[in-house]
Amino acid sequence: MVKLKLFKADNFSPLLNNHILKGKYSGTRSINVTGDWRALYVTEGQFGQDIVFVALGTHSQLYG
Repeated sequence: MVKLKLFKADNFSPLLNNHILKGKYSGTRSINVTGDWRALYVTEGQFGQDIVFVALGTHSQLYG
């Protein structure tokens, strides 16, 4: 819940390590939820104002 509140307040906070992905998740962004858990999302809408979470899992579940 803490990271979700942080994401809502500042989705580019350094604590989230928000970054764009390549390869099979091209166009998707990743944030750190905990040490090993990641949440992947895309932005939608005319101005990218809508956020849709598309995957949640450990680093190895998502990228392994």
